[in-house]
Amino acid sequence: MINIFEVNETNKMIEQENLDVRTITLGISLLDCIDSDVDKLCDKVYNKITTLAKDLVSTGEEIEKKYGIPIVNKRISITPAAIVGGAACKTEKDFVKLAKTLDKAAKKVGVNFLGGYSALVSKGMTAADELLIRSIPEALSVTERVCSSINVGSTKTGLNMDAVKLMGEMVLKTAEYTKEDDCLGCAKLVVFCNAPDDNPFMAGAFHGVTEADAIINVGVSGPGVVKTALEKVRGENFEVLCETIKKTAFKVTRVGQLVAKEASEKLGIPFGIIDLSLAPTPAVGDSVADILKEIGLEHPGAPGTTAALALLNDQVKKGGVMASSYVGGLSGAFIPVSEDQGMIDAVNAGALTIEKLEAMTCVCSVGLDMIAIPGDTSADTIAGIIADESAIGMINQKTTAVRVIPVIGKGVGETVEFGGLLGYAPIMPVNSFSCEQFVNRGGRIPAPIHSFKN
Repeated sequence: MINIFEVNETNKMIEQENLDVRTITLGISLLDCIDSDVDKLCDKVYNKITTLAKDLVSTGEEIEKKYGIPIVNKRISITPAAIVGGAACKTEKDFVKLAKTLDKAAKKVGVNFLGGYSALVSKGMTAADELLIRSIPEALSVTERVCSSINVGSTKTGLNMDAVKLMGEMVLKTAEYTKEDDCLGCAKLVVFCNAPDDNPFMAGAFHGVTEADAIINVGVSGPGVVKTALEKVRGENFEVLCETIKKTAFKVTRVGQLVAKEASEKLGIPFGIIDLSLAPTPAVGDSVADILKEIGLEHPGAPGTTAALALLNDQVKKGGVMASSYVGGLSGAFIPVSEDQGMIDAVNAGALTIEKLEAMTCVCSVGLDMIAIPGDTSADTIAGIIADESAIGMINQKTTAVRVIPVIGKGVGETVEFGGLLGYAPIMPVNSFSCEQFVNRGGRIPAPIHSFKN
C-alpha cells in the first residue's frame, strides 16, 4: 500500500524538484505500410499513424490531471524510414515526400516530435539507406517535428566508415540548409553506435524491427530530485551517497511505471520499457551538472568528473532496475550541453572541453550531445568526432551517439539560441588538426575481438 508519507514525498518532488515524466512515446511499426508506389505508401503511413495515435495526447493529458504528474512530451517513433520507403522511394525527393507525410501526421495527432527518419547501416548501406541519408538535410529543413537518426556501427559489426564519412558531410549540409534558423536541423539529427531498438528519447528514437506492432515506452527524468536528496547527505561517505542516489532513482522510476501502466491500459497498447534517464532541461534546478557539483566538483570537467559521473550513472541504473521489470532504452544520465545550465556554466568557465566530454561519455548514457561547434568546422573533422565517439561505444559494448551543431557564421566565444527544451549553447572549440586521410580511407573498421561470442 502507498502511505500518505510517500504521496506527500512525490508531490514535493513534482512541485519543488522538477520531477516529470519526460515523454510517453508510442512506437508504431510501419512494416505493413510498405508499397512500391510512393503515393500509396504515404497514404498508408499517414492513415496508420493518425489512427493508432489519435488518443495519445489526450490520454497523456488525462493521466497528468489524474495524478498531478507533468508529462512534458507525447511522441511517436516509427520503423526506420529507410526500410519502410525502400521499395517506393527511388530518389531523395521521394524520401523527402515521406518525411513531409510523417510531419503532417505528427501535427494531426498533436505530438511534439516523431522519430524514425532513420537508417541502420552499421555494416553497409543499401541504395535506399544512402538515398535517405542524402535526403536528411532537405527533409529536416522542410519539416518541424521529424527527427532523424543513423546507426553507423555496433560491437557486433564494427564501424561503417563510409557511413561515418557521409554523415560528417550530411551534418554540415543540414546546418547549411537550416542556417536561417540557427542550424536547428542538426539538433534533430543524431548519429549512433549500438542504437537500442526501444529508445523513447529524441532525436534518436525509432521503432525497432524486433518490436510489436505498437508499443508504449515511457521516459522519466528527475535530476532536481536527485540533487535535493544529495544535499541532505552532503559530506557523507560514498556508501551513503550511492544508497541515496539508488533509493531516489527507485522512487522516480515508480512514478514512470505508474504512468506507463495507465497509458497502456487506456490506449489498449502493450507496455514496452521504462527509460530512467536523468535528462536535464534549461530550467534552474534541473541539471545533471548540478548533481556532479553536489557530489563534490567545483565544475563538471574538474579532475574526478568521469568518476563522479560513472558513480551517478551506475546507481541510477541500479535503482531503476529494482523499480521496474522492464527498464530499457538508454537509462542513466544525459550530458547535453545546451540543455543543461550547469554544463553551459562549466564551458564558459573554461572547465569543460569537447575532449573532457568525450571522456565522460565512456561512462554515461548516449554521448556528445547538443554541442555547438564553429560553422567553419570541416565535414572530415565532424566525421572524425563521430568515429571517435562510435569507437567508444563499439569497444565498450554500449550505446554512444553524436549530436553536434556546426553553427554557420558563428565561432568560438559566440552563443546560439535554440529555445524551449533545446536551450542555448556557447560555441565550443574543436581540435583544428586534420583527420582527412583517416576518414577518407573507406570501408569498415572491423568488430573488436570480444564481439565473437556465438
